[in-house]
Amino acid sequence: MSAHTQTAEKGQNTTLLCQESYVCSGTDEAVFECDECRSLQCQRCEEELHQPERLRNHERTRIRPGHVPYCDSCKGANGNIMHASMTGSRQIAAVRCQVCKINLCVECQKRTHAGGNRRKHPVTVYHAGKAQEQEEEAGMDEETKRRKMTEKVVSFLLVDETEEIQVRDEEDFIKKLDCSPDQHLKVVSIFGNTGDGKSHTLNHTFFYGREVFKTSPAQESCTVGVWAAYDPVRKVVVIDTEGLLGATVNLSQRTRLLLKVLAISDLVIYRTRADRLHNDLFKFLGDASEAYLKHFTKELKATTARCGLDVPLSTLGPGVIIFHETVYTKLLGSDHPSEVPEKLIQDRFRKLSCFPEAFSSIHYKGTRTYNPPTDFSGLRRAVEQQLENNTTRSPRQPGVIYKALKALSDRFSGEIPDDQMAHSSFFPDEYFTCSSVCLSCGCGCKKSMNHAKEGVPHESKSRCRYSHQYDNRVYTCKACYERGMEVSVVPKTSASTDSPWLGLAKYAWSGYVIECPNCGVVYRSRQYWFGNQDPVNTVVRTEIEHVWPGTDGFLKDNNNAAQRLLDGMNFMAQSVSELSLGPTKAVTSWLTDQIAPAYWRPNSQILSCKKCNTPFKDNDTKHHCRACGEGFCDGCSSKTRPVPERGWGPAPVRVCDNCYDNRGIQLDVAELPSEEEGGTLIARKVGEAVQNTLGAVVTAMDIPLGLVKDAARPAYWVPDHEILHCHNCRKEFSIKLSKHHCRACGQGFCDECSHDRRAVPSRGWDHPVRVCFNCNKKPGDL
Repeated sequence: MSAHTQTAEKGQNTTLLCQESYVCSGTDEAVFECDECRSLQCQRCEEELHQPERLRNHERTRIRPGHVPYCDSCKGANGNIMHASMTGSRQIAAVRCQVCKINLCVECQKRTHAGGNRRKHPVTVYHAGKAQEQEEEAGMDEETKRRKMTEKVVSFLLVDETEEIQVRDEEDFIKKLDCSPDQHLKVVSIFGNTGDGKSHTLNHTFFYGREVFKTSPAQESCTVGVWAAYDPVRKVVVIDTEGLLGATVNLSQRTRLLLKVLAISDLVIYRTRADRLHNDLFKFLGDASEAYLKHFTKELKATTARCGLDVPLSTLGPGVIIFHETVYTKLLGSDHPSEVPEKLIQDRFRKLSCFPEAFSSIHYKGTRTYNPPTDFSGLRRAVEQQLENNTTRSPRQPGVIYKALKALSDRFSGEIPDDQMAHSSFFPDEYFTCSSVCLSCGCGCKKSMNHAKEGVPHESKSRCRYSHQYDNRVYTCKACYERGMEVSVVPKTSASTDSPWLGLAKYAWSGYVIECPNCGVVYRSRQYWFGNQDPVNTVVRTEIEHVWPGTDGFLKDNNNAAQRLLDGMNFMAQSVSELSLGPTKAVTSWLTDQIAPAYWRPNSQILSCKKCNTPFKDNDTKHHCRACGEGFCDGCSSKTRPVPERGWGPAPVRVCDNCYDNRGIQLDVAELPSEEEGGTLIARKVGEAVQNTLGAVVTAMDIPLGLVKDAARPAYWVPDHEILHCHNCRKEFSIKLSKHHCRACGQGFCDECSHDRRAVPSRGWDHPVRVCFNCNKKPGDL
């Protein structure tokens, strides 16, 4: 038996049919609703059914358009309400069970037809018309109307435990709140230790006990992350947070998340069930206030400008209500009625050296629970009173709330290494400041998190110290500085005006060069035979700069001299092969002298073997002992041993017989400037691999060059073994596809993606060298 026509069952509330079928067989339109018979009746069935004397007094109601019957399970035979949750109201039916032949509201359907066989009973859905709803609302009191407004409220996950926002955008946020985008709202959040009933408090304070926020009797925390719901009665966004002192992972990130919630809140409830207020409460609020003023006040101002918000975000923190529930102890201030609880709280803050200046107000609301349940009426009145105060925190549109939360999440995000911090505070600076640490001095960056996304460079509170490993000394031209300009200069192997041939020759003869874009060449390290002064005392001023992770580092002096030599060797080999094989020996001898370490005797001065005194002929090869630097024939210098004191490392190198025999005696080596000796030794190692190949054809240069690539590679180049595919087109390298380094960025590319040639003066390459496709597109000097 159906109360609707076929179309009505599809959701169109048209004609209600008789549910009795006593006379009409259920085909006539219903005209009356009888409470005692608990059915809708047509005119004929109503007359026949109520003819007996005992049925004549049944209370019957004439059906109006859009009428929906009352729930049969909510009232007894006399119309009284049967279950406590519906006290004071008669619920209209939502469905009619066609098997049980009764009308049920939503709550009764859940209670009686949620399990067993009744769950499968077919039902007909009632759709109340607007007239019926208005009639119902007209008969409700104010409290019942409020309850009805919150019946459909549900909560949703706003931010998870990893600080990731779980709504896609502003529209999705408004949709999940189920409110108008033009509605002006305030935000209320709750904090407290895990297990203190925060979710339960919100459910009873805002939603009349409905479980909008999940509660659980289990030991595990029922709230993970941040959950939100919209209270349509008070026009507020209610936020539930994860409890403090819970056994969780990512503790630092979850604690930082609490301050983000606090920053967008207008009112904060701190819930505690401790019989006496613990120091942790005051410590938490004091640390939150300090961190808010230190990190969030500035960011909220910037967010207003950055996001173009019509409503300025208040830089004054939210109001705080401390909701204190006790069982065995008296409430704060109850012993002495003259003492105001708020004054006692302020005194407690002062004794603990905690100063909550960030909060617009702090109020105390206590309740003593002799017998459950907890009385939340006092907290509800205090919340409503604070929400009515718009002097410091004004309502704003939900879009503004989302933008503020999104901006704070983008700014203060990322992993926090717990093992690097001493948790002396609930909100240490490491939660909100950049985690980068200077590689040279170990000092941290003082800027806020993710500042690099806005192009803001790293900055430290203290000065850096010099480190030989990173060579973080920056040179500026002294002459330009005295004229009011600050021009950085980089020691290089050759001036920008020198050709590769002449540049290498001058580097070997006169040392590295310092060239200013305005003043030209201002210094050469070996310009004179003796008496060469340090450039710091003459032409440049120095400053020690921090070395931050991810930066290119400080490529000073002749760090890439060896690679420049390799590039120059290609040029020389081509020139020699184009001329003839005649000058090969002369060029090799010249090259040996140019790249020889400072302690080596020049080839031009070696006329005979130092040991056996055998004169050298034109085609004889002269060998240098790596220990003493003298010249020997092959027979007197055929032995090898490590010479680390000369900078040759642990590998065995050629030494003379005398130095080999005296290998247990430490050489008295004069100390040379590391920036000069280091570059020349590397260049010499490269030279040894290539000096005997000048007489070969150009293609023969590929073999020794490949063998010495690793020794010659500048520090900023990515090692060959780490380059598996082209950095641009992602083609995988193989024997047929060669790797090439961009001289600007140091990444590995195939030939097609790095065939451009361009000078890279910032790296010390003043002549056109190989650069990748991306670096070549950059404007200005590289």
